[in-house]
Amino acid sequence: MTLPAQQSKTEALQAFSTLELAQALAERLAIAPNDWHCLKANRPAQAGQQLSAALVFLLKEQPQEALVRLNQAVGWLDRSISAPPCPTHGNHSTKQ
Repeated sequence: MTLPAQQSKTEALQAFSTLELAQALAERLAIAPNDWHCLKANRPAQAGQQLSAALVFLLKEQPQEALVRLNQAVGWLDRSISAPPCPTHGNHSTKQ
């Protein structure tokens, strides 16, 4: 007898710790450098990246680091923060 797909997925996930699952989620939601320009203003993507990082820090018993990422996620969602300009574009000052 074969297991239904959902049950077998659940059983497969049992092999991983909660921290490992959170780290996998953080990796999945991380914005790659090559995607930064495309996703820099995507608030759900930015918030998801920060929330998943917050979860990892919380599970590693680093609540202060988790709180920083959580506040960043809230800032993306409430529009109180925006992406910084790309360091390879914009104003470049030269020292004389």
